[in-house]
Parts: sequence; C-alpha cells; structure tokens
Amino acid sequence: MNLRDLKYILAVAETRHFGRAAERCFVSQPTLSGQIKKLEDELGVVIFERTNRSVEITPVGEAILVHARLALEQAEAIEQVARAHQDPMSGPLRIGAIPTLSPYLMPLILLPLKQTYPKLRLVLSEEITDLLLGRLARHEIDAALLATDVDENDFNTLPLFEEPFWLAHPVNHPLQNHPEITSQDLEHIELLLLADGHCLTHQVMEVCHLSERPHRGEMADLRASSLETLLQLVRAGFGCTLIPALAIRGGWMGDSGIVTRSLATLPDAYRRISLVFRKSFPRRQTLESFAAVIRDHLPDTVKPLPPKPPD
Repeated sequence: MNLRDLKYILAVAETRHFGRAAERCFVSQPTLSGQIKKLEDELGVVIFERTNRSVEITPVGEAILVHARLALEQAEAIEQVARAHQDPMSGPLRIGAIPTLSPYLMPLILLPLKQTYPKLRLVLSEEITDLLLGRLARHEIDAALLATDVDENDFNTLPLFEEPFWLAHPVNHPLQNHPEITSQDLEHIELLLLADGHCLTHQVMEVCHLSERPHRGEMADLRASSLETLLQLVRAGFGCTLIPALAIRGGWMGDSGIVTRSLATLPDAYRRISLVFRKSFPRRQTLESFAAVIRDHLPDTVKPLPPKPPD
C-alpha cells in the first residue's frame, strides 16, 4: 500500500467512474484498475462494486476511504511544513475565487504579487462558492476568496475588505433623475439576477428586500452565469442590476449605454470578502502575506479590513 494507491481509490470514489478517475490521476484506466485490484487483494476486501453501468462503494470501502483521506491530508501537511520551513513564499499557492470577484480583483494584485514574491506561483481557479468549499475540503485548493460566511468549525478566515454594491441601469431610465437611490427605488425596478448558485444573487436580493426571485417581467426566467451577461442586458434596456464596486472598473464602463449609481445611503448594500482556508493548513504565514498584498492594492471604492489576529 502506498499514497498513490490511496489517491487512486479517492479519485474513483469522487468520480464514481474508473475512466474519469484515471484521467484525473494522469494514468491509463488499466493501470488504475490494476492497482486498485492489487490493493483490494492485499487488504482482503472489496472497496468498489463494479458493474457495466455504475461503481458503488462498499461499506468497508467507505470506512477505508475515511482513513485514506486522513493519510493523504497528513502527507500533504508534511510537504507543506517542509516547504514553509524552506521559504513560505515560494512554490505553488492554489487559490480559488468566485467568478463575480476574480476578473476584477486579480488584475489589481497579480503584478504586485509577482514583484513582491517572485518565487510564489499562484494557481488560480474560478468557481461558485459551494464548489470551492468542496474543493477546499478535499485539499484540491489551499484557500478560497469568498463573499459569504463559512462554518468556523471547519475553516479559518482572513477578512480582506468590504465591497459596496452599485446600481447599474440603462440610459434614460426613470431612476436617472433621482438625486439618490433609496431602498424603495430598488423594490420597484425590474431586477436582473445571476443563477441561484451564485452567492451574489442572494446578496442582491437581500439588499433589495426580496424573499424570492421576481416572477414577473420579460427577464423573470433569466439565469445568467456572469456579470457581463447581466450588463449586456442592462445596456439593451431589459432591466437593472446591482454590481460589486470592483466591477465598475471593468472595460464596459466606457459604454454610454449604462449608468452606475452609488448606493451609499443604504447601510447594508455591500458584501464582505474573506480568504477562507482549512484550519489544518500549515502555511498560514503565506496566506497572511497574500492577504496583505490584496489589502495594499485595493482601490478607494472598497473598504480594507484590518488583519485578523491568529487564533
């Protein structure tokens, strides 16, 4: 038994497919299947029940997988401790980020990060919150940039900044003549929202005091996957949306078809961005230095938050 075999059985357990597991592990399917069969023979148990249509985990297999995850976690921790001892700001740092943040934050920090820590290699992935938390729990990433609270029993957080929301509406919209935007104004606009998996959707609904998605209007069935899609629809006159402050620096700002308005009079019209990581992650100093680079290069449209003292 070795760590490679444990990685193989975890890959099969997570994909429920030997072919996809082999692709994830960068080996051929016969190689992966053969190694798992050898492991089963060595242990004298069946970990997976195989049919032509499905792969099921046996009860003893479930128990083995619990220990396999722990063993791989500890092996990774050993590597991380050794790397941190040599140089905490060198090697790969795997960061996940939500798609309503990554395109607007990363251009601000990538060059300063490279100049400050030239030996650090940022490996960036972009997915919605639930998928990032799953990848974080499975040790596929080291930390995630999120805009929602997380279970503090499993994760630690480093607060980064508060990001106000702005209203984006078409030119010549009735709100264009309002000197400031009120909560009552937001309750009566035709609101364009992202798909439900995006945390931004629920945050915008809270700001607009909506308990559920709008069911009326031309765009009631819209399930957009990106802010850029929403902004194109705003530009075309189909409705309004709320956007995070960093997004107002995007390339679309030069288009006269969209007007952006501050929501400064609404005290709850913002989201809080944090860097979330496993409590067992050994390179906290690396994450704190990464967080410091972010705070040091934010525009004045957001509010940096002070560093959180270690637990």
